Amino acid sequence: MTTVIGRRARLAAVPLSFGGRAVAGWGRRLAGADADAVSADVLERNAEQLFAVLGQLRGGAMKVGQALSVYEPMLPAEFAEPYRRALTRLQAAGPAMPVADVHRVLDTQLGSAWRTRFREFDAEPAAAASVGQVHRAVWHDGRAVAVKVQYPGAGDALDADLRTLERFSRVLTMIVPELDARAVLAELRRRMLDELDYRAEAAHQRVFAAAFDGDEHLAVAKVVASAPRVIVSEWLDGEPLGVAMTRDTDAAQRDRWARTIVETMFSTPARLGLLHADPHPGNVLVLPDGRLGLVDFGAVAELPDGVPPVLATILRHVADGDADAAVALMRAEGFVAGEVAASDVLRFVGGLADPLREPRFRFHRAWLARHGARVTDLRGRAYRETGRALSLPAGHMVVVRVLSGWCAVLAQLDCTVDARGLAREWLPGFR
Repeated sequence: MTTVIGRRARLAAVPLSFGGRAVAGWGRRLAGADADAVSADVLERNAEQLFAVLGQLRGGAMKVGQALSVYEPMLPAEFAEPYRRALTRLQAAGPAMPVADVHRVLDTQLGSAWRTRFREFDAEPAAAASVGQVHRAVWHDGRAVAVKVQYPGAGDALDADLRTLERFSRVLTMIVPELDARAVLAELRRRMLDELDYRAEAAHQRVFAAAFDGDEHLAVAKVVASAPRVIVSEWLDGEPLGVAMTRDTDAAQRDRWARTIVETMFSTPARLGLLHADPHPGNVLVLPDGRLGLVDFGAVAELPDGVPPVLATILRHVADGDADAAVALMRAEGFVAGEVAASDVLRFVGGLADPLREPRFRFHRAWLARHGARVTDLRGRAYRETGRALSLPAGHMVVVRVLSGWCAVLAQLDCTVDARGLAREWLPGFR
């Protein structure tokens, strides 16, 4: 296991190396090297180092890289290609937990006789989660199961990663200019600490599994057994949506997958009082029968009253072209303070309303890049003042973040969805 000191040292080396490469590149340009070639080389090497480090660290650091990978289509064109290659590799697992550590965790969580509960247990991990890894096994009754085992010391390592990353948050602005890196890291820290509680995760998964039992479009694995640091659930056999995206998939099939994602996102707060809050293509599997499988319930927002109606109403006003009504409602609710321009406020929320403006909307990379440009065009003082002026309650902010994340995923999928009709069906305040 990587020590906390070693983890900090690897992260601390990143901004120093970035600065060194910038100086070296400046020197090469003075010596007559082609400026574009030098810049591309520096970007490539920065991407390789940053994401190699993030990929080797567990928990928070790896999660930051995965979060950035969702928004890869929003990267400026000059950054996109080198970071696209590096970000893609971050979907893969970090270094595996030693087998002895796996057995020790199972001893403490399931009892020293845990082996009798399984017919088979594969010591090699099948996948990595943010604070643990997944093993394939066969339960004593013959069911294929996934065994999610939390890394020993995951909490301390996670906290150390995120605190260290906050110190070097300016590095992330080298990837996404104008990114409010501190705010991103603070939100990730809150969410990631929740993911350490496997008991809560198992409880949320049980609710989702019961609700979607027998559903023709979405599958959720049933929980077989759980403990504070171990979850055993039925095995879902499929490939990650991120992998399926790379294939030449039929457009109609992509549209069906997208509709399932949007309907799940809109409907579960109303049906279950819960929202899966970790939008990432690795958390959706494409099953052999064409259904989608939703996995990893470590980050689930509890919304007992569903999506806040006022938030849906704001989106409806923006979608219907009534920007003044949207901003007036935001001011009345205390979501906007100060004298920032209404047009600047709408740059931050307008992209979420785009899919709701027409009966069927096409999500694609070019659209997401345009949405990103709306925000990053707000440079300097206007950007900072607008960002400070916006203040949403936590229950509202998590919905905005999840909507943004899934919009980014759908843009990579390149699909068309009747999002407006689904919003009318499931979001009070949008009708």
